[in-house]
Amino acid sequence: MGDRIFKYRVDFENLDPNPETTGAIVVSRPTNPSSNVLTDNEIATLSDTANELGIPLVIDNAYGQPFPGVIFEDVTPVWDEHIILTMSLSKLGLPGTRTGIVVADEETIRELSSMTAIMGLANNNVGQGIVSSLIESGEVLTISRDLIQPFYRERSELAQALARELLPEELNWKMHHSEGAFFIWFWFDGLPITTRELYRRLKARDTIVIPGEYFFFGLDESEDDWKHRRECIRVSFTQSEETLRAGFKILGEELEKAWGN
Repeated sequence: MGDRIFKYRVDFENLDPNPETTGAIVVSRPTNPSSNVLTDNEIATLSDTANELGIPLVIDNAYGQPFPGVIFEDVTPVWDEHIILTMSLSKLGLPGTRTGIVVADEETIRELSSMTAIMGLANNNVGQGIVSSLIESGEVLTISRDLIQPFYRERSELAQALARELLPEELNWKMHHSEGAFFIWFWFDGLPITTRELYRRLKARDTIVIPGEYFFFGLDESEDDWKHRRECIRVSFTQSEETLRAGFKILGEELEKAWGN
């Protein structure tokens, strides 16, 4: 995929859910933080696995198809009786409405409705009011396809170009293949410091990233020394070109300091 690009894939050879202890298979498409998009074949295999075990496959679709469509790969929207598909209005530009959408079988929806009635006695319906006509008319798909997706694709391409221009060429860094969402996932192979320390140094210079350690939860003790989990950061690309350029310049300088160059 190029000398600066890598991609995560599902390790199906080691995917062996215990039916006694596994209540669901949960994935995101695209994922946060790497923007990885599971292929149609990967989703189909996960779906078959969940179905065989009699458990749901939950797909977090906050960035995905059919809306808001912040996804740069050709994928097929999917749903079946054992799939729980979750969506959100936040990535349509309406995060303040706190509106989620769940597509599932009737029994699951009844249970969620009962739960919501207890947990949220006065849920707002502003989000529903804003987007109902857009969904009914299909305009939400046009907005996603013609406005939202092209905008974030351009921001992603800009961020990748700036990274190639401003990060030290001699250091061993890579970007996850940008497949959607609002950020780039960087891997600094052999980074002498943790990304939490890198975050601290960048923050002191008014540059904010998300250290990767926080995303590698659920690993057992035998995997605690897996250095990759301490070599990655998430960088948002939603800011202006001026801000991105300044941020990547600072990131490059701090990486050179960390490596002692």
